[in-house]
Amino acid sequence: MTVAEVLVSVRKYDGRLHWHHPMARLGGDEHGVWLGAQVGTGYSKGEVGPVYTTVEPRVMLFPRDAWWTALFQAAPAGLEVYCDVTTPSEWPNPAEVTMVDLDLDVCRIRATGSVFVDDEDEFARHRVQYGYPLEVAAQATAAAAWLADALHDGTEPFSSQYRSWLDLVD
Repeated sequence: MTVAEVLVSVRKYDGRLHWHHPMARLGGDEHGVWLGAQVGTGYSKGEVGPVYTTVEPRVMLFPRDAWWTALFQAAPAGLEVYCDVTTPSEWPNPAEVTMVDLDLDVCRIRATGSVFVDDEDEFARHRVQYGYPLEVAAQATAAAAWLADALHDGTEPFSSQYRSWLDLVD
């Protein structure tokens, strides 16, 4: 894997490998590091090989010191924006970014612009099962609330800024 390629490696709180897939480094701005994936990129879950391939171009934003990541998808994806509440992203080396998935997702539907928080039941279950510390649970809850507001009111990069990065993906 070259530095132009980055392995996105998402784990669960108990350390298990969750989602992992390659993306291309596009660059960075005041919001963080942007990676892109072309149509046909394979996404793997756990120790299993690719479980699906993308049918749309997409970009991901890895903000600095924030408790979330954001995925922006072109059509035909029904979800325009899909944010995962996670621990802050870490870069063990230039070719890998990793974080812990904290279950909560905040999404915006392309057709309607509606915003919703998903997997609150999974968050509640895993809080107990994995023993999320109070600070981790508080950060996750605060991040989900902030993301819901930001996706609803069009705070950048959720309004239009991401489109310039999406245009860079073939």
